[in-house]
Amino acid sequence: MSALLIVGADHLGKIPNKLATVGFKEVIHVSGRKVQQVKREIPAHIDLVLVLTDYINHNLSSVLKKKANEQGIPICYAKRSWCSIYQAIGSCQYEGCPNKVNCRI
Repeated sequence: MSALLIVGADHLGKIPNKLATVGFKEVIHVSGRKVQQVKREIPAHIDLVLVLTDYINHNLSSVLKKKANEQGIPICYAKRSWCSIYQAIGSCQYEGCPNKVNCRI
């Protein structure tokens, strides 16, 4: 089972559905707007963290990167567009990526 944590953006629209087509069974979304979300931990079952860079503050991004590294979870950065997300997931270091073999990058 592949679980993805997305941080950033208020609404994801159809992005979770598209992520399901490339193999992510669970998508957890955190908007990143509230100051207290800096203290939130990354769930243990998460396989990959995706940060939407155009909708997140710098402090939260830094803290998230540190927490992901401490837990050994790969982290990818993308803008809030399917093309950018698809490329970020395909070029990240997540070995369990179901799309790794067919990635067009």
